[in-house]
Amino acid sequence: MKHTIKITIILITLFFVAQLIGIYVANVYLPNIEQVVNQTTGEITNKTVYNLPYGLDPPENIKPQESIISIVVALCVAIVIMLLLMKFKAETFLRIWFTIVVILGIAIALNAFLIKIPNSVLISMIIAIPLGIIKIFRRNMYVHNLTELLIYPGIATVFIPILGIWSMVILLIIISLYDMWAVWHVGFMQKMAKFQIQKLKLFSGFFVPYVRKEDRLLIKNVRASSKSNKQKENSLKKVKVNLAILGGGDVVFPIILAGIVLRTLGLWQAVTISVGATIALAYLFYKSEKGKFYPAMPFISAGCFIALVIIYLLKFI
Repeated sequence: MKHTIKITIILITLFFVAQLIGIYVANVYLPNIEQVVNQTTGEITNKTVYNLPYGLDPPENIKPQESIISIVVALCVAIVIMLLLMKFKAETFLRIWFTIVVILGIAIALNAFLIKIPNSVLISMIIAIPLGIIKIFRRNMYVHNLTELLIYPGIATVFIPILGIWSMVILLIIISLYDMWAVWHVGFMQKMAKFQIQKLKLFSGFFVPYVRKEDRLLIKNVRASSKSNKQKENSLKKVKVNLAILGGGDVVFPIILAGIVLRTLGLWQAVTISVGATIALAYLFYKSEKGKFYPAMPFISAGCFIALVIIYLLKFI
C-alpha cells in the first residue's frame, strides 16, 4: 500500500511541476501590444506582437471560435491517422512523428529558460535533438519523465495565444466527453497506450514502473539464494513490472487553460487553475481501483472549472 501511495505521489508531483513550468514558459511568451501609427492617416492602432520561436506565431486576427473548430478537426484527423498507422503497423513513421513533436516541444520550453542568452533558439534546438532521440529510441525512464516536463509546456504555448477562457472551457468539455467515450465505451485509449508501450516502446505521458509486493519479495529471495546466475535470471523472468501512467493530453490541456488565464487575468489566477487540476487528479488517484483505466480529463476539467469559479467569485467580492 505504501508503495502504491509513493508511486501516486510521484505522478501527482510530476503533473504539478509540469503545470508550473507551463505557467513560466507561457509567461515568457506572453504577447506584447505595440502601437502602430499609419504614416498616411496618422491613425494609431494596437498590434499584437508574438515572440514564439521557430516560426510558430499564430495567424493574425484569428478568433477563438475559429480556433476551437480548427483544434477539434485537427484532433479528429490525428486520431484517424493514428488508428490507420496502428492498423498498418507503421511503427517507424510513428517514431519519427513522435520524435519531431518531442524535439520541438522541448526546444520551445528550453528557449524560454535560455531566452536571454544570445542564439538561445539555436542552442535550445541543439540540446533538444539528442534529448528527443534518447527519449524515443533509448527508452530511459529518467530522461523520459524529465523531458515530459518540458514537452507539454512547449506544446501548450502554441495554443495559448489563439484561445480565450470560455473557448477553452468548451474545448475541455469536448475533450472530457471524448475521453470518457474513448476509455469507457470503445477502449481506444487503452489500445493506444498498449500499442505505444508494447510496439513503439514509448509512451506519450508520464510513467513510473513499479513491482508488486509479492514480486519484490521474490526478487529479494532469488538474489539471496544459492542458485546459479542463469537460474536466478530464469526465476526473475517471472517478475511482472507494472506501469503507473498519466497521458500527455491530461497534462497539456490544463497548462493551456492556465496560460490563457495568465494572459487575461494574472499569475495567481493561473496558479489557482494548476492547483485545482492537481487536486482533482489526486482525487481521481484516491478513488481509482488498481489495474483499471480511468478517463482523467473529466476529473481534471472539473478541477479547472471549480478553480475558475473560485477565481471569478474572488474577483467580484
